[in-house]
Amino acid sequence: MSTSFQADLAACRDLLRVGSKSFHAASLLLPRRVRDPATALYAFCRLGDDAVDDAQDPALGLAEMRMRLDAAYRGAPLNHAADRAFAHVVEVHDMPRELPEALLDGFAWDATGRRYETLDDVHGYAARVAGTVGAMMTLLMGVRRHAALARATDLGTAMQLTNLARDVGEDARNGRLYLPRQWLREADVDPDAFLAAPCFSPGVASVTARLLAEAGRLYARAEAGIAMLPRDCRPAIRAAHSIYAEIGAEVVRAGYDSVSRRAFVSSKRKLALLAQAWLPAMPRRAVAPEPPLAANAYLVQAVPATELAISEQGLGERIGWAIELFSQLDERQRDAQRSVQS
Repeated sequence: MSTSFQADLAACRDLLRVGSKSFHAASLLLPRRVRDPATALYAFCRLGDDAVDDAQDPALGLAEMRMRLDAAYRGAPLNHAADRAFAHVVEVHDMPRELPEALLDGFAWDATGRRYETLDDVHGYAARVAGTVGAMMTLLMGVRRHAALARATDLGTAMQLTNLARDVGEDARNGRLYLPRQWLREADVDPDAFLAAPCFSPGVASVTARLLAEAGRLYARAEAGIAMLPRDCRPAIRAAHSIYAEIGAEVVRAGYDSVSRRAFVSSKRKLALLAQAWLPAMPRRAVAPEPPLAANAYLVQAVPATELAISEQGLGERIGWAIELFSQLDERQRDAQRSVQS
């Protein structure tokens, strides 16, 4: 690894330490050969998210990020640590441009206030903002099998659906509605009236339950993909799988009320799930591989199906880091819970 790339990575870590504390802590669970390029990837994505959210004109922010993406793929990145590090990762890991481009499309959907009528529409959004991340992280682990990528995009989508089910009230108060409008109308909830004055109701609960059921289906599909990853990456992904599924379980325990409260998983529970993630997985019965979710298919197909050589590193050194991870996540979630209740 060159000295210049190391310096750029250090700057990316500083950026994420301030602006994305959860990722900074969570990344410590990954082996360094994956953690370093993931840091560069997330730093560039963080710039894109900020460019849209913080800009007076989101369209200009998106145009700027597309220009920076163009420059990185030309091998002439802008003179910024995140751009240089991202361009390096793109080259070394042969990252298809369709993947980060899709993520920017997801940011654009948020910026334009896109409406989501059906579950397929929500799948399309989740594919762009989370399925892409699952695919890109799989490439950073050195895996390019389409079967593994399909399951990775399943997991990313499931996690995003969990986020949407957890943040129904918070999103609505910010003028965003991700619950399928068709489902809301079927439950006798007027989508625009709910968006104007978010309040919990049995109808909203039933739609949230349906969304979490879909997330559960995709979590189950994603399990088969974990065994396709390098051994030293599996515990981190298994932990993410379990912890996000537990967030959904907390929403269920709250009677599907994610309007007046925000579900979170305690540090104690996260540590228990982490301990389970490090245990050897039980052998799985062989099943026929399922195709990717329709919304994710283009992400999988963007990657030429080949296998890269991978190396594995020890797991033990990352166990201690998990304690820091979960204490930081718990503190952040408590802050969010207090802000919703205030």
